[in-house]
Amino acid sequence: MNAPADRRWLALYILCLGTLMIVLDSTIVNVALPSIKRGLHFNQSDLAWVVNAYLLTFGGFLLLGGRLGDLFGPRRLFIGGLILFTCASVVCGLAQSQGMLVAARAVQGFGGALASAVSLSLTITLFTEPRERARAMGIFGFVASGGGTLGVLLGGILTQILSWHWIFWVNVPIGAIVVMLSRRLLPEIEGRSARLDVAGAVTVTGGSILATYAIVNGNTAGWGSLQTLGLLGGSLVVFALFVLIETRVAAPLMPLRLFKLSNLRTANLVAVLWAAAMFAWFFLSALYLQQVLGYDPLGVGLAFLPANLIMGALSIAVSARLVMRYGFRRPMAGGLLLATIGLLLFARAPTYGHYIVDVLPSMVLLGIGAGIAFNPMLLAAMGDVAPEENGLASGLVNTSFMMGGALGLAVLASIAAARTNALRHAGHSSAVALTGGYHVAFLAGGGFALAGALLGALVIREPQSAGAPQAASEPGPQPEGAAPHAARA
Repeated sequence: MNAPADRRWLALYILCLGTLMIVLDSTIVNVALPSIKRGLHFNQSDLAWVVNAYLLTFGGFLLLGGRLGDLFGPRRLFIGGLILFTCASVVCGLAQSQGMLVAARAVQGFGGALASAVSLSLTITLFTEPRERARAMGIFGFVASGGGTLGVLLGGILTQILSWHWIFWVNVPIGAIVVMLSRRLLPEIEGRSARLDVAGAVTVTGGSILATYAIVNGNTAGWGSLQTLGLLGGSLVVFALFVLIETRVAAPLMPLRLFKLSNLRTANLVAVLWAAAMFAWFFLSALYLQQVLGYDPLGVGLAFLPANLIMGALSIAVSARLVMRYGFRRPMAGGLLLATIGLLLFARAPTYGHYIVDVLPSMVLLGIGAGIAFNPMLLAAMGDVAPEENGLASGLVNTSFMMGGALGLAVLASIAAARTNALRHAGHSSAVALTGGYHVAFLAGGGFALAGALLGALVIREPQSAGAPQAASEPGPQPEGAAPHAARA
């Protein structure tokens, strides 16, 4: 990059602010759902569409958005997605009917997918020197992974002090500032002059939407229901058609050779497992605090504050140094092991628990684990990819994280509900039954985190630039601006 260093870091902060706005929107709405239900007279089943409409388009268009960024330029996609997201936020805030709000949420998800799919790609492009890139990815990783908990706090404040409309209107000034500064600070990166693989775009988007819809409605419809199984089966058929198309077109939307890259493949699997574990932390611990310990939404947000502060400090100040000294493997595995212990501690939190004794230790361990593990996971996923395919790799990581979180939450919520119902039928009180259900789900979440730690420890290859003694140099020239390739194991 020819831009001055301070300009590059300013550009990163603008990217992070835009990413934070989109990440917040996935959690800030959950806090306000009861108020939205009363204000627009939703019934319980229709209320789910306020969340699902966003998730469907967000999850469905991430892969396509990443590839469009490679073809037409990531800066253009990022700014266009943010404009769409911000305009849809205005409509959400002004919504006076159920249909108006749900439709605007779907547009929000589409705009958010376009911007999110290329934000990681832009970060990789801005910083080519390994130490700077590791530090920048630590900052970006903190915003992407920890920003959601801030939504719980902000949603509680805005809903209680003002109204649910403000959870959407707060996006408008932020979006306008980010768009204006992005035009000035983000580098103009030329896309590749290649034809869009229309058949591939249609099939990968269709398969993603079918899979997302099946997952987010799995608990409501039943995991063994004809609807869920039919949608999952349909998504597999469409994805199989997509793979067949990609093997036959001259300029495929997703070159299948990318999946031969060991670190890209493994890091995406770790992202799925880590997202499932994180959603167990974010959502199930919030439910434990509210439904068992009696916290209000604002109290839940404040309960997460220590974890956020620890995660931010480690992501920004420590994670990059760990990656430069030890490579990807040890920080990723170590962080996920700490997260595993944190979730297992939550699995023993009692019905009449106290924050300092029964909640804070888990929050601290999970904050440390997330602060250490997320950065090497992102770097491992992007490190072997050629610059002209950064957008696609970025879209893949985002899709893995989103799908892993949605699937993990659905599975864990189903496990928790089954255990809770069994305890209620056995005559236990509501609080005891809920706590027992959350315990089982936290154990499963710990299992996801442990599986991710083992994958990171055993399969991830080390980067050349790391100080790890086992990292050997890979022969051959490096493409200019690309991340350092990992050594062959």
